[in-house]
Amino acid sequence: MKSGAILSYVSILITILVALLYTPVMIRLLGQAEYGLYALIGSVSAYLSVMDMGLGNAIVRYTARNRAIGDKEVESKLNGLFLILYSIIGVLTIVVGIILYNTIDNIFGASLTVSELEKAKVMVIILIINFALSFPLAVFGSIMQAYERFVVVKVVAILRSIIVPVITLPLLFIGYGSVAMVVITTVVNISFLLFNVYYCFRNIKIRFYFGKVDFQLLREILGYSFFIFLAIIVDQINWNTGQLILGGVSGVAAVAIFAIAIQFVRLYLQFSTAISGLFLPRVSMMVANNASNEELSEIMIKYGRVQYLIMAYILCGFILFGYNFIGMWAGWDYTQAYYMSLIIMIPITIPLIQNIGIAILQAKNLQGFRSVVLIIIAILNVIISILLAKKYGGIGVALGTGISYAIGNVIIMNIYYHRRVGLNIPLFWKNIVLMSIPVALSLFIGSVINYFLPQDSILVLLVKIILYSILFGCLMWYKGLNKFEKYLCTSIVRKIIKIYDKARKTYKS
Repeated sequence: MKSGAILSYVSILITILVALLYTPVMIRLLGQAEYGLYALIGSVSAYLSVMDMGLGNAIVRYTARNRAIGDKEVESKLNGLFLILYSIIGVLTIVVGIILYNTIDNIFGASLTVSELEKAKVMVIILIINFALSFPLAVFGSIMQAYERFVVVKVVAILRSIIVPVITLPLLFIGYGSVAMVVITTVVNISFLLFNVYYCFRNIKIRFYFGKVDFQLLREILGYSFFIFLAIIVDQINWNTGQLILGGVSGVAAVAIFAIAIQFVRLYLQFSTAISGLFLPRVSMMVANNASNEELSEIMIKYGRVQYLIMAYILCGFILFGYNFIGMWAGWDYTQAYYMSLIIMIPITIPLIQNIGIAILQAKNLQGFRSVVLIIIAILNVIISILLAKKYGGIGVALGTGISYAIGNVIIMNIYYHRRVGLNIPLFWKNIVLMSIPVALSLFIGSVINYFLPQDSILVLLVKIILYSILFGCLMWYKGLNKFEKYLCTSIVRKIIKIYDKARKTYKS
């Protein structure tokens, strides 16, 4: 799990490097209008992905639970059942895609040009093919997660994030546009999914049984997946509906600016899920072995502190340096994305450091309440966003998302975790408040550095980021971290040094 977590952060860092190097070039080669169109279709793509219906998460939970029992025959029946369900979803995706293709003119006809509409239709066709093939193949990636093959999963993710821009950039330079980008993404995606198929048969030795369907198990799986599905819909509403709303109200230029904000928010999200995403198999096995609420509270607090350490560092850094960074990186026409990002990032920090609580809910099959609450809040988000987007554009959409997250994920869910699930939320927040003292000092001193060291170049920006990082690290080491967190930091450093020494010796020999 430690290797998986380290590779998760390596994957995120590579994603950031790709974004730093690739996105500004892509924006300038495509132009704001073409990039806005690409982002708009990306939002449509995200909505097609909800047809997963939460079954990917169900595969991880039920396969991991069966691993604790050790019944291979039951596992083969599970694999066969999930493959059938995903194949049906693949067929349904084609039907939904055809309906979507025929309604593009009605949805975006008022804000897109004729040329943009034609490109949008071509990209939707490619997306339909992508998802129709991806859903059945996705079974194998979820099985790898359930078997905790995190190293392979993360290495695949790293390679995918590198290969797409490496292939895409030369084509952009010779004149290809957003359609070519969607084609390349589809080909690379299917190729890596086929690798997952090979790995599962070759290394995990999985088997499939397609005999009589266990309808009682099927009802249990669908009941579990339904609430996961609701949570997925909420995520899609929160992170993709804003671009669709702006596409219908303000046009592709507003979508392009909001897409930059969402890109930063998504990167922020990844830093949290890099740890919590590894815990569903482990927590599922703990619940299957009747772990107490005290044990589950301990694991939530233990890794919630680690997540807060990372998220607080990133959030404070973005507050201090985000505006000028976006201006230098994407262009000064995009600086409004800074305010949109902050409006969303500040309230979502709280649920992000409590992500392991979601894994606990899923393992206990108690995610129903959270899903219902969040779907109601997501509807409120859409209503607020539509009303505010007409007057305030992307800022209004960001406010809708931020307010809905504060109500649903912060207030209501913390009460539910404590009263219904039995987690020790007061102790969790006592830990976070104590850690926040050095965080607040870092932000204050960083603001002073910002004031006395005006920014006028990338070099100055890098110097200030380094100074802030040293300051944050020192304050947290002496005033914020406990023994476990200090051991975790030193063990990672020792591991990196060990890898470096081994590489150096190999190079010399």
